[in-house]
Amino acid sequence: MNFLNLSFENLKDIKGEIRYLHGGKNTGSGAFGLSETAELQIILPRSAGAKALFLEIVSEDFSEKHPPLEANLSDSDFISDVYTVSLDIKALGVGLYFYRLVIDTVAGRVFAYGNPYEFYLSEECTGKYFQFSVINSKYSGASAFSGGVIYHIFVDRFSKLGNPEIREDARMVEDWYGNIPEYPEYPGAPLKNNTFFGGTLMGIADKLDYIKSLGTTLIYLSPIFESASNHKYDTGDYMKVDKMFGGDDGLKELIKKAGEMGIGILLDGVFNHTGADSIYFNRYGRYEALGAYQSKESPYYSWYDFKEFPDEYTCWWGIEILPRINPDSPSCSEYFAGRGGVIEHYASLGIAGMRLDVADELSDSFISKIKSKLAEINPKTILYGEVWEDASNKIAYGKRKKYFLGEELDGVMNYPVREGIIAFLRDKNPAPLKYALCEVMFNAPTHVQNLQMNLLGTHDTERIITALAGDNMDGVPNAVIRLARLTEEQKVLGVQLLKVAYTILATIPGIPSIFYGDEAGLEGYKDPFNRRTYPWGRECKELVEHYRIVGEIRKNPVYAKGSFKLLMLTDKVLVFERSYGGVKFITFVNNSHEEIALEFEMRAHMLLSCTYSKRTSIKPHTAEIIKTTTKNTFDII
Repeated sequence: MNFLNLSFENLKDIKGEIRYLHGGKNTGSGAFGLSETAELQIILPRSAGAKALFLEIVSEDFSEKHPPLEANLSDSDFISDVYTVSLDIKALGVGLYFYRLVIDTVAGRVFAYGNPYEFYLSEECTGKYFQFSVINSKYSGASAFSGGVIYHIFVDRFSKLGNPEIREDARMVEDWYGNIPEYPEYPGAPLKNNTFFGGTLMGIADKLDYIKSLGTTLIYLSPIFESASNHKYDTGDYMKVDKMFGGDDGLKELIKKAGEMGIGILLDGVFNHTGADSIYFNRYGRYEALGAYQSKESPYYSWYDFKEFPDEYTCWWGIEILPRINPDSPSCSEYFAGRGGVIEHYASLGIAGMRLDVADELSDSFISKIKSKLAEINPKTILYGEVWEDASNKIAYGKRKKYFLGEELDGVMNYPVREGIIAFLRDKNPAPLKYALCEVMFNAPTHVQNLQMNLLGTHDTERIITALAGDNMDGVPNAVIRLARLTEEQKVLGVQLLKVAYTILATIPGIPSIFYGDEAGLEGYKDPFNRRTYPWGRECKELVEHYRIVGEIRKNPVYAKGSFKLLMLTDKVLVFERSYGGVKFITFVNNSHEEIALEFEMRAHMLLSCTYSKRTSIKPHTAEIIKTTTKNTFDII
């Protein structure tokens, strides 16, 4: 090859790839086990004119620089050079590491930027570092949940059954299909949140056949501990299930009935703050116990941070009714994670695991204690955390978190996937989805990739059909948003895009999480309008049926154990495959306005359109799941 005319200018279009080899196998994960043989394999086009390649590794806080590692040219042909670097994992030790890829070419020194699946070269040091981590997983039991489906329920708004005890200060809404009557005048305005529609745990148990029909293996409940609000994030007593939801007996019955159908129950743990109206703080004197607000002699006084006793105290986001606690204080930590504590109590009842609210405000030490206690009672329990960003390198309050290093979380709520899917389908912008699939996913350990709580909506976001097809309501008063609904044209578009969105969500690595009612076409803008009641009898049957079909497809082991490969991602097309045991499932998304035809070398099974042939067409703004052998190839024609 002639490199005489090579310059920095014609390097800009050269694309390379980094493969992380675990014991010689490319697993698509940037996390190495402490006992694994670890290598980085860098594939670089020969047109780059590379003479040498180096890795400059730094510690997670960039304070320690390791001696540069020179890669060996392990293979070469007329197209590519393959360089290999061995990593001494044991010498590095458990932790997060960043590295820079430096390449000496015949045109001079260049630096890599991008992601491991596709990096580019620049003569300028862009400051872009790639990452890998060394982990030492102590727990593996939660892997049994991979391949399932999570159904997320806001209990008060899902299904009514029974005659639970009603609080004196509760305002009951008689019309199940009525609008949300209580909302803040502006974001952050005081709100009692004491309006209830009457959903119960018994109501959920009554709908288990429906929930199961979606492929559900885990039900994630919004908080159910005793409290004054409908959302229950202002806990009054962690050791009691709220009587309005059916009390302790209601939970036990739900665990039993769901368990008989192969469904586990996941509880929401709000351990960063309590309610001011609680047995622990007791600002209003409703409880017999001596609360921290009432006396410094309270057994709970050390849990809270009083700036000036008793009326000035640290609150969560400055909300006075949510005083923050310090779970690392000895008595508080013991109450939650110690013998006979909150975690042990509910784990002993048979829950499948927990989701930790605002996990980034909890210490690594406290999270590891919770995981340890859960695993002690049942090694198969799962622990999720509410983390909105890439949890593998998350920094919170000035500290790098250790969520995925082996002693804490099994996964997090994967908001980057939600943002990526919406940007791709609604805005025709593939960049956020590429970030979610090529960086956020890649950075996680393999077992975490398979357990991530992938979602399109939660109690904290707009309803997904509204996010995909609704109007922008930024700056619009809540009194107007309360009445806003999709037009008929928007509904048609929303249903079409949501079918595509869920197809993507359910076929990438991880567990798809359905926010109750999304599968029925439930609309809603921001909280509290995203918390409307499930529309029993008024569901969008087209959507429900699609969710059921995809849920059935997900039962194939390829979605629990299969490898992932991104084949194409542009503003118009998304194609990826999952492979396992000689079989591959291809997800093909046509995000354009024109039909796309595919031709396979051999016949393939189109699972959504129920056809079996060598040729198929993907209509605009639709998706197809294609089952075939790993040897079968296709062309876009």
